[in-house]
Amino acid sequence: MPTAANDTGRGSTRSAVVWSALEPLLAGGPREVLDIGGGTGGLAVRIGARGHRVTVVDPSPDALAALDRRAREHDVAVTGKQGDLSSLLDVVGGDCADVVLCHGVLEVVDDPAAALAILARVVRAGGALSLLVAQRHAAVVARAMAGHFQQALAMLDPGASASSGRTGRRYSHDELTALVADAGFGVDTVHAVRVFTDLVPGSLLDLEPGASAALVELEQAVATRPEYLPLATQLHLLAHRL
Repeated sequence: MPTAANDTGRGSTRSAVVWSALEPLLAGGPREVLDIGGGTGGLAVRIGARGHRVTVVDPSPDALAALDRRAREHDVAVTGKQGDLSSLLDVVGGDCADVVLCHGVLEVVDDPAAALAILARVVRAGGALSLLVAQRHAAVVARAMAGHFQQALAMLDPGASASSGRTGRRYSHDELTALVADAGFGVDTVHAVRVFTDLVPGSLLDLEPGASAALVELEQAVATRPEYLPLATQLHLLAHRL
């Protein structure tokens, strides 16, 4: 199965850093993987194809139906269950997963600390948590560059809530790592995701031979450099349950 770095187009540049970080967790024998808010299964089917037992929990029945179709098209067994973070313990129970993926979810929950406390009860001792969240500093710059100065000003407040609309809550590196540590996890790594990808014109990636691969290489080169974390559209954090 191809890796993210072998894919083409903007999708590969957005996902390459995350996949590179997840691959060591998915090496070896089959694991119980829980994908919260996994939607139509872009992550789940790919992980399931590696022999892992994957369960997707998502509130949307339409997304779960699309997940089922995608899994059947790829001849991969993936379980879909309707629910969200607030009902997670009722849906899957505690201590049920070796690896938990929570990507793009922490931004829209009412209480991030309570959500992480639930995740700590779902991940088995020594198991891994993968969090992908929106990063605040880059959003401030993006809003200002687009001329939305009042939005940029509002985003400077660390206490800005998910009530700000579809963009939801955004985090800095220090805020995210503190939340995760307080929930009983040991933080392993934090990667900068999409440092340059959202700034590069799509036409360049489509028309310039080798541009996507070169951008993936650049994104991976800066992902672990702390000075680039404030420039990243997203932060990808890996942690283990203590």
